[in-house]
Amino acid sequence: MTVFILLRWKAVNRNQILNLCTSQKSKKMKKIRIHCLQHVAFENLGCIENWVIEKGHQLTYTKLFETTIFPEISDFDWLIILGGPMSINDSENFKWLIDEKNFISKAIVEDKTILGICLGSQLIASVLGSKVYANKEKEIGWFPISKVENKNILFTGEDSYPVFHWHGETFDLPKDAVLLARSEACKNQAFQYKETIFGLQFHLEVSRESLIKMVNFGKEEIVDSPYIQSSKEILDERFLDINNRKMHELLNYLESK
Repeated sequence: MTVFILLRWKAVNRNQILNLCTSQKSKKMKKIRIHCLQHVAFENLGCIENWVIEKGHQLTYTKLFETTIFPEISDFDWLIILGGPMSINDSENFKWLIDEKNFISKAIVEDKTILGICLGSQLIASVLGSKVYANKEKEIGWFPISKVENKNILFTGEDSYPVFHWHGETFDLPKDAVLLARSEACKNQAFQYKETIFGLQFHLEVSRESLIKMVNFGKEEIVDSPYIQSSKEILDERFLDINNRKMHELLNYLESK
């Protein structure tokens, strides 16, 4: 009888372990439906697209320079909102900004995972009730950000590192959001709202190709100013690896939630 009970106990526990492994494997292999809001052709997903392909996730777009039709909120799990040269306050010239803000608001209410980059971060901040306005200085080029909050997915071992900036506006920190990073020229560089909503003023996603495109399309903004670098300095690729690695670390964190 003792032997029978022992064998039965082993069989039950073996099945439980197999079920747990299967469950964990299924969770790990789940395909995430990622929707991207792209405002201009020359600001793209950069290294984020590489990550999506490597992970085997699904990627869809609303390219607002071509269409203003948004998907149903139930059609995606993540929302990535890219940058652009327009202001979030410029709805007179870009009528779709009003619809875009409403769409982002619905995604927040439905607890979607959301990543906003540059203009995207400003849109999230605005939807959460914060003001978006001109920063005292334009930031264009590679300038360091510094850690604010100690428990911080953007800083894993270092307190500061250079990131790529291209923005002239900033935002007040949204209520209940946690400030993650600041720079010398801009107080509010990155924030986290709840567990899976992040706003970054800077561009960790940049690639060599996107840097070239941004310089070509924004060259009139490259002027003599304390926080604006020359085209040559902007196209220096020394910091691409650390920026892309930091972006992948953030995406891996979001994937684990």
